[in-house]
Amino acid sequence: MASRPRTEVANRLATIEGHFHALHRMVDEGRPYREIVQQLVAVRSSIDSVVQVIVDDLTESAVQSVPGRSPAKSTVLELRDVVAKVL
Repeated sequence: MASRPRTEVANRLATIEGHFHALHRMVDEGRPYREIVQQLVAVRSSIDSVVQVIVDDLTESAVQSVPGRSPAKSTVLELRDVVAKVL
């Protein structure tokens, strides 16, 4: 993984960590479950975005390692697109 994506992953993980701390406070404060679930959905979305950054970087590395225009490149790019749709 290149340094730029690693920095982006680290920053996103720090944000997620902040969300988890907020979740603990919300539970301790007795906040309504509706608010807690809303925060959990935000955390899940953030985790999905981290996975997407990692998948994109891995895909880019894999495509660059394959010489020329081979079917393997197309397969790797297709896999990236499928993962993006799942997330």
